[in-house]
Amino acid sequence: MEDVKILTEGDTSILIAFKQEISPEVNAKIAATVKLIRQQQTPGIVDVIPTYASLLINYNPQVISYGQLKRRLTALLKMDLDTESSARRVFEIPVCYGGEYGPDLHTIAEHAGLSEEEVIRIHSSTEYLIYMLGFLPGFCYLGGLDERIHTPRLANPRKAIPAGSVGIGGSQTGIYPMESPGGWQLMGKTPVRTYDPDREVPILVYAGEYIHFYPVDEDEFNRIKAAVDDGTYEVTIREGSAPDTADGGEKNGKEA
Repeated sequence: MEDVKILTEGDTSILIAFKQEISPEVNAKIAATVKLIRQQQTPGIVDVIPTYASLLINYNPQVISYGQLKRRLTALLKMDLDTESSARRVFEIPVCYGGEYGPDLHTIAEHAGLSEEEVIRIHSSTEYLIYMLGFLPGFCYLGGLDERIHTPRLANPRKAIPAGSVGIGGSQTGIYPMESPGGWQLMGKTPVRTYDPDREVPILVYAGEYIHFYPVDEDEFNRIKAAVDDGTYEVTIREGSAPDTADGGEKNGKEA
């Protein structure tokens, strides 16, 4: 595979470095490589962690040596990767925009020279690719934020941002999965938990999947929150094989 290098990262990790750019094409290659590695079920591989342009593989050297693993990965990377056929999973995430839920929505709109309604429409009209997870458990680094609503981070970060807050930081948007300090401009809040340590699968979404935000009012926010709290709410997941699929597809649920 072109523009790919296998590098040593400490005594229990190997890094596969892809073309050093943030793009859907590179992300698709990483996702296909992750899928292939997991299909191989190589003994000794402990974890596979995708990032923007690389893939970190943690392994147990008592089970497989560095040399053995590198040879396996070198052979794997020469195989044809299917970056097209995987179903595109789009998670529908409800957001209550503005007011106490999004105290910086006015600032975002003012910076963009738009109305708050236009900012909400723009923000909720995109399917955001999850490039990687990091910073906090379940925190998604999303790609695809419209340039019109790029907004600088706060000059003085907040000491505590509520879990579920949806914000913009520069050219990125995302969800705070738990209460945390942070400097992003807050435009809304979702009742959905992208991270819940008490859930059977704590992380709701993974790299290579997509998030679509849709607006809800406060009454709907509270209804969904009550369902999330009692364990009966299921996030709608749209599936489709075409990268530009915007609607339709089979509905699936995943507890939030």
